[in-house]
Amino acid sequence: MRGPRPKYLIELTTEEEQELRRLVNSRKSSQGKVLRARILLAAYDHPEWSNQQIAQEAGCTDRTVRKWRRRWAKRRSIEDLPRPGAPRRFPPEVRAQATALACSSPREEGVPLARWSSAEIARRLIALGLVVQIAASTVGRWLAAEKLKPWRYHTWQHILDPQAFLERARPILRLYERARELLRKGVWIVCLDEKTSIQARKREQPPKPAVPGQPVHISSRYERQGALHLFAGLSVADGKVYGQCHLRKRFVDFQTFLLEIIIPEALRRGVHTLALVLDNGTTHAPKQLERWLREQIETHGWPLTIQVYWLPKNASWLDQIEIWFSILQRKLLQPNHFESLEVLKQAILAFIAYYNQAAKPIQWSYTVEKLEEKLGVN
Repeated sequence: MRGPRPKYLIELTTEEEQELRRLVNSRKSSQGKVLRARILLAAYDHPEWSNQQIAQEAGCTDRTVRKWRRRWAKRRSIEDLPRPGAPRRFPPEVRAQATALACSSPREEGVPLARWSSAEIARRLIALGLVVQIAASTVGRWLAAEKLKPWRYHTWQHILDPQAFLERARPILRLYERARELLRKGVWIVCLDEKTSIQARKREQPPKPAVPGQPVHISSRYERQGALHLFAGLSVADGKVYGQCHLRKRFVDFQTFLLEIIIPEALRRGVHTLALVLDNGTTHAPKQLERWLREQIETHGWPLTIQVYWLPKNASWLDQIEIWFSILQRKLLQPNHFESLEVLKQAILAFIAYYNQAAKPIQWSYTVEKLEEKLGVN
């Protein structure tokens, strides 16, 4: 035997031996505990081995072997000792109160805020007399541990009449599913809406392009040049967009858009049915539109049937044109620098033409089945 005889002999009960062998064979055990278990089992299985021999077998130093032999003899444990550290500055009650504040409305506490921040919660804890002083970063760490972010919010909307909602939403979602097939059969589906009050802001200085290490720079000062309203339609089957700008947003302007842009395009495509998806906004005149469309077909003798599908109330998220409006906003209208309304109009029309060069149908994944499951209606 190499080396001096070990000072601490390892003795194990049957249960302790089984637990150590389980740790060694478990794939989920931490490597530190596995090493300690191997040291103790080697010392137990080979009491004649020196610490150096056990260290060579376990792949560690003899100092580590001596440490855990001694620890086992005194505590019969392979767990780490409690680590020393600075004492807690704040009692658990203060942390619990910070969590309670984060889960409450500031107005309930008499604080004129819409949302809490870490700094405001720290300020409130001081005002309540729970602490003399506390850093916002301390409150932030507590909230992060609780996965609380009271400064963030998102909106939601409850469907009051699920059955009525389904009656209008179901046929529109079915159209989306079959848009390409229906276009081949002569049915063209178009989503229509307006992007209102698009401002033309003339900056004091033109935007400066990005350079290495710097983003695009844009002047904060500007002169308002007025605003335009964009009437737009999205072809569901192929993703192409059609638009027309107006100074006002009235039913007569919407009629002009249909007569000059959408209906001529339907005739050019040679379809026999034009399906329009619309919301119930006053610009679309829900009580007049369908009658007016029938009159126009009779007057002009168009070989065309026009069907109108009205979206459920407060369901603009079902209108695919809204997705394209967000694309327009991100790619053209931000940052906003247009020297006049005419420049803005031409920029919008040029963007539509550019977009249509590589237009693709929107990958719509919200189906009737998902909606029925959400509403609990079959």
